[in-house]
Amino acid sequence: MQSVNDRDNANFTEPRPVRDSISEMSEIVLPNDANPLNALLGGRLMHWIDLAGAMAAHRHARAYVVTASIDHLDFLVPVRVGDFVILRSSVNRVFQTSMEVGVKVWVENYRAEKRHHVSSAYLTFVAIDAAGNRIVVPLVVPETEDEKRRYEGAARRREIRQAESALRSGKRS
Repeated sequence: MQSVNDRDNANFTEPRPVRDSISEMSEIVLPNDANPLNALLGGRLMHWIDLAGAMAAHRHARAYVVTASIDHLDFLVPVRVGDFVILRSSVNRVFQTSMEVGVKVWVENYRAEKRHHVSSAYLTFVAIDAAGNRIVVPLVVPETEDEKRRYEGAARRREIRQAESALRSGKRS
């Protein structure tokens, strides 16, 4: 991979389509994943979201990645012991060394043949080399209308994240 200063290098890796980063994982909710009410622990779901996001980021960057941030999470419906949890992720946009990854989560009750949206999250991952130095990420190419919408939305969400970060650090944007 190239260093941050090599973005203009003609040998930089070619942009990659969103479809190359799409990842999906499934989990079955077991008793050790649940609270005393047999509902999935929010922290366990956050862990799975982070893993699903990292899979897409690794696939796109073809490098080590670390989680830099996650936007807020809303838990829309309960997930019970025995349910399947399906997580689908893909890279929405690249910003030099970081990338926004979207993760959408569903719960599937295979006995009732029903699937419901549980949560969605946007995570920011940073690509690094083996020494922990940031590296440039190949650009992402949205192809479908949905991918283009998420690509544009990622720029707005980044501005919001940067403004919130400046407020937390006592700076004005």
